[in-house]
Amino acid sequence: MHAKDVTRTIDKALEKAGICNEQRPKLLSDNGPCHISNELKEYIDDKDMKHIGGRPLHPQTQGKIERYHRSMKNIVKLEHYYLPSELKARIAEFVDYYNNRRYHESLQNVTPTDVYFGRDGQILKQRKMIKEKTMKSRRKNHQLTMSKL
Repeated sequence: MHAKDVTRTIDKALEKAGICNEQRPKLLSDNGPCHISNELKEYIDDKDMKHIGGRPLHPQTQGKIERYHRSMKNIVKLEHYYLPSELKARIAEFVDYYNNRRYHESLQNVTPTDVYFGRDGQILKQRKMIKEKTMKSRRKNHQLTMSKL
Protein backbone atom coordinates (compact mmCIF):
# COMPACT_ATOMS: atom_id res chain seq x y z
CA MET A 1 0.00 0.00 0.00
CA HIS A 2 1.24 3.48 -0.83
CA ALA A 3 0.45 6.92 0.60
CA LYS A 4 -1.61 7.69 -2.54
CA ASP A 5 -3.84 4.70 -1.73
CA VAL A 6 -4.36 6.04 1.78
CA THR A 7 -5.13 9.58 0.63
CA ARG A 8 -7.58 8.30 -1.98
CA THR A 9 -9.31 6.21 0.69
CA ILE A 10 -9.50 9.18 3.07
CA ASP A 11 -10.95 11.38 0.33
CA LYS A 12 -13.62 8.79 -0.43
CA ALA A 13 -14.44 8.37 3.26
CA LEU A 14 -14.75 12.12 3.83
CA GLU A 15 -16.97 12.46 0.77
CA LYS A 16 -19.18 9.52 1.71
CA ALA A 17 -19.55 10.74 5.29
CA GLY A 18 -20.36 14.25 4.08
CA ILE A 19 -17.72 15.75 6.33
CA CYS A 20 -16.94 19.36 5.55
CA ASN A 21 -13.84 21.38 6.36
CA GLU A 22 -15.08 22.50 9.79
CA GLN A 23 -15.41 18.98 11.20
CA ARG A 24 -12.29 17.07 10.22
CA PRO A 25 -11.86 13.72 11.90
CA LYS A 26 -8.72 12.23 13.38
CA LEU A 27 -6.93 9.49 11.47
CA LEU A 28 -5.93 6.53 13.63
CA SER A 29 -3.57 4.17 11.85
CA ASP A 30 -0.83 1.67 12.37
CA ASN A 31 2.76 2.63 11.67
CA GLY A 32 3.11 1.05 8.25
CA PRO A 33 5.35 2.79 5.71
CA CYS A 34 2.42 4.38 3.88
CA HIS A 35 1.06 5.84 7.13
CA ILE A 36 4.32 7.45 8.26
CA SER A 37 5.39 8.84 4.89
CA ASN A 38 6.04 12.54 4.34
CA GLU A 39 3.52 12.48 1.51
CA LEU A 40 0.73 11.43 3.88
CA LYS A 41 1.90 13.91 6.53
CA GLU A 42 1.64 16.76 4.01
CA TYR A 43 -1.79 15.56 2.87
CA ILE A 44 -3.07 15.43 6.47
CA ASP A 45 -1.65 18.88 7.19
CA ASP A 46 -3.35 20.25 4.04
CA LYS A 47 -6.67 18.74 5.17
CA ASP A 48 -6.15 20.20 8.67
CA MET A 49 -6.61 16.76 10.19
CA LYS A 50 -4.86 15.13 13.12
CA HIS A 51 -3.02 11.83 12.69
CA ILE A 52 -2.64 9.43 15.57
CA GLY A 53 -0.31 6.47 15.11
CA GLY A 54 -0.96 3.32 17.07
CA ARG A 55 1.56 2.09 19.58
CA PRO A 56 4.19 -0.05 17.83
CA LEU A 57 3.68 -3.81 18.19
CA HIS A 58 0.26 -3.22 19.78
CA PRO A 59 -2.47 -4.30 17.32
CA GLN A 60 -5.19 -3.81 19.93
CA THR A 61 -5.06 -0.07 19.13
CA GLN A 62 -6.76 -0.85 15.83
CA GLY A 63 -9.07 -3.39 17.47
CA LYS A 64 -12.31 -2.03 16.02
CA ILE A 65 -11.17 -2.04 12.42
CA GLU A 66 -9.49 -5.43 12.86
CA ARG A 67 -12.78 -6.83 14.20
CA TYR A 68 -14.63 -5.27 11.28
CA HIS A 69 -12.23 -6.87 8.81
CA ARG A 70 -12.65 -10.25 10.50
CA SER A 71 -16.46 -9.96 10.34
CA MET A 72 -16.32 -9.00 6.67
CA LYS A 73 -13.94 -11.83 5.77
CA ASN A 74 -16.10 -14.38 7.61
CA ILE A 75 -19.05 -13.46 5.41
CA VAL A 76 -17.46 -12.47 2.11
CA LYS A 77 -15.07 -15.42 1.93
CA LEU A 78 -17.93 -17.93 2.05
CA GLU A 79 -18.68 -17.39 -1.63
CA HIS A 80 -16.78 -17.62 -4.90
CA TYR A 81 -16.54 -14.55 -7.09
CA TYR A 82 -15.78 -14.85 -10.77
CA LEU A 83 -15.54 -11.16 -11.55
CA PRO A 84 -14.11 -8.28 -9.53
CA SER A 85 -17.45 -6.51 -9.86
CA GLU A 86 -19.16 -9.39 -8.00
CA LEU A 87 -16.72 -9.07 -5.11
CA LYS A 88 -17.11 -5.27 -5.02
CA ALA A 89 -20.90 -5.61 -4.94
CA ARG A 90 -20.74 -8.16 -2.10
CA ILE A 91 -18.41 -5.95 -0.07
CA ALA A 92 -20.72 -2.97 -0.64
CA GLU A 93 -23.64 -5.09 0.65
CA PHE A 94 -21.66 -6.03 3.73
CA VAL A 95 -20.68 -2.41 4.44
CA ASP A 96 -24.34 -1.35 4.19
CA TYR A 97 -25.43 -4.20 6.47
CA TYR A 98 -22.67 -3.57 9.01
CA ASN A 99 -23.29 0.18 9.25
CA ASN A 100 -27.05 0.44 8.78
CA ARG A 101 -28.78 -2.77 9.85
CA ARG A 102 -26.51 -4.73 12.22
CA TYR A 103 -26.98 -3.85 15.88
CA HIS A 104 -23.66 -3.58 17.71
CA GLU A 105 -23.53 -4.78 21.29
CA SER A 106 -20.70 -2.35 22.05
CA LEU A 107 -23.00 0.51 20.95
CA GLN A 108 -25.88 -0.59 23.22
CA ASN A 109 -27.49 -2.47 20.33
CA VAL A 110 -27.90 0.40 17.91
CA THR A 111 -26.26 0.73 14.50
CA PRO A 112 -23.12 2.79 13.82
CA THR A 113 -25.23 5.01 11.55
CA ASP A 114 -27.60 5.74 14.45
CA VAL A 115 -24.65 6.79 16.61
CA TYR A 116 -23.03 8.82 13.83
CA PHE A 117 -26.18 10.84 13.20
CA GLY A 118 -27.02 11.17 16.91
CA ARG A 119 -30.19 9.07 16.82
CA ASP A 120 -28.96 6.61 19.45
CA GLY A 121 -30.17 8.66 22.44
CA GLN A 122 -33.74 8.83 21.13
CA ILE A 123 -33.74 5.13 20.20
CA LEU A 124 -32.51 4.10 23.66
CA LYS A 125 -35.05 6.41 25.33
CA GLN A 126 -37.87 4.88 23.28
CA ARG A 127 -36.70 1.35 24.11
CA LYS A 128 -36.64 2.20 27.82
CA MET A 129 -40.24 3.50 27.65
CA ILE A 130 -41.38 0.34 25.85
CA LYS A 131 -39.63 -1.84 28.42
CA GLU A 132 -41.25 0.03 31.33
CA LYS A 133 -44.69 -0.25 29.70
CA THR A 134 -44.17 -3.97 29.07
CA MET A 135 -43.05 -4.59 32.65
CA LYS A 136 -46.11 -2.79 34.05
CA SER A 137 -48.36 -4.85 31.80
CA ARG A 138 -46.69 -8.10 32.87
CA ARG A 139 -46.99 -7.21 36.56
CA LYS A 140 -50.66 -6.41 36.09
CA ASN A 141 -51.29 -9.69 34.25
CA HIS A 142 -49.37 -11.62 36.91
CA GLN A 143 -51.36 -9.99 39.70
CA LEU A 144 -54.62 -10.81 37.93
CA THR A 145 -53.54 -14.41 37.46
CA MET A 146 -52.48 -14.73 41.10
CA SER A 147 -55.76 -13.21 42.39
CA LYS A 148 -57.75 -15.80 40.45
CA LEU A 149 -55.96 -18.66 42.22
